Amino acid sequence: MKKEELQKFVDSFHTMTSILSVENTSDGSIGTIRIEAGNELYVKSMERKDGDGNSVFSQKFIPGSNYEMYMEKELNFEKFCYQSAILKKPVHAYIQPERFPFWINLFMLPVEVDDSEKGYCSYSLEVTPEADLETMTRLSAEISSNVLKACIKLRGTKNFLKTMDEVIEDIRELCGAETCCVLRTDFRERSCFVLGSATKPNTYVQNIHKIISNEFVDYAESWIETLKGSNCLIIQNDADMEIIRERNPAWYASLTGAKVKSLVLLPLMHNEEFIGFIWATNFDTSNVLRIKETLELVTFFIASEVASYLLLQRLEVLSNVDLLTGVKNRNAMNNQVYQLVNGIVQYKTLSVVFADLNGLKPVNDNEGHNAGDALLKRASQILKETFTDCEVYRAGGDEFVVVALDRPRADLEARVEKLRQKSKEKGNVSFALGFFHDENGGDVRKAMHEADVLMYEDKKLHYAHKR
Repeated sequence: MKKEELQKFVDSFHTMTSILSVENTSDGSIGTIRIEAGNELYVKSMERKDGDGNSVFSQKFIPGSNYEMYMEKELNFEKFCYQSAILKKPVHAYIQPERFPFWINLFMLPVEVDDSEKGYCSYSLEVTPEADLETMTRLSAEISSNVLKACIKLRGTKNFLKTMDEVIEDIRELCGAETCCVLRTDFRERSCFVLGSATKPNTYVQNIHKIISNEFVDYAESWIETLKGSNCLIIQNDADMEIIRERNPAWYASLTGAKVKSLVLLPLMHNEEFIGFIWATNFDTSNVLRIKETLELVTFFIASEVASYLLLQRLEVLSNVDLLTGVKNRNAMNNQVYQLVNGIVQYKTLSVVFADLNGLKPVNDNEGHNAGDALLKRASQILKETFTDCEVYRAGGDEFVVVALDRPRADLEARVEKLRQKSKEKGNVSFALGFFHDENGGDVRKAMHEADVLMYEDKKLHYAHKR
């Protein structure tokens, strides 16, 4: 095809279509990419206006212009162009760019043009506001099998974190990668933690769990700017690394320090919110497009499963934790009693401490309920610090229960006595305490009853001394 025939060629398409050229380079790097021609639908999309009527792009479309005049530099887009125009391979991808509220179904096919200095390809795309599940599942048998395998494992698991490690190992093997990891991030709470990881056998890399802490969340947040709205970042050579060095110098230093030569990074998105990231390092760059397509779809489902897991974790906290004091609530205590009574949890010795907060009502009456709440919080903190290796429950109101399994009686007695002596000191939080220990295990309901009786005797003594 001659260059002057390009416009006629794209005008024959009924979908948004353009012809892209990629400059040939002697070193195999990706040369300048230009938009050589575009049909009317494509040009209108390039010159579209936003909701306020302002042009999305700074100038009109001019054939032969560098693509970066009309969109931000996009590494994945450049790789697609190179694969099709220079390597003469067809390219198909179905993506949802993070910076745009729509999905793009794109096709690139190599085109023969009389030009020894450039390679050419056609670029056709369809845009939809919502994900088309039929398009997403129109995949090769191999990719479909890999995605289905991950989905079945995660959906049927009773141990989410253990299964996530298995899925991440599958993904690592699929990518031919050295390491693979899923990171949960919460930018509002400024926290992050590893949900699953895998490392190639006999490979020396630092344990990812030792690297990741809440301080790492600042690092992870910088990836959002580095992605620049893309749903996937692929680094496969030194030229890509140079772009990372320009965009994110600190991350570049970390990657090179860890001897990372290639990387694929994808954000986990749910309800338009970042909930984490998945990445693989030192992967098989000869299969980059297959890996990208598989990971994009797997990540879509992983994000959904992670969101469900986090919701269940949150619901479990709400149903088992007293939101005022942070200790476990009465519902959690009843579940523990059920497990102990029915032999679900085994134990040899059993101890129960009943701790009733003295003086809460006068504080509520004279200083207000905010002061009373503060007193309850201080009381629960003292109990957690005193019984760090035991379960502490707020049974209701000003009453707390501590359950200890297989702990030495003398040790617990000493802690209770220390707490009792501190309660007598003026200005300290005051507890009425009851302690019962059964060296033979016994029935937890009887132990709780006995501790409760002893606590009320202690409370009588407290108020007797107040008279």
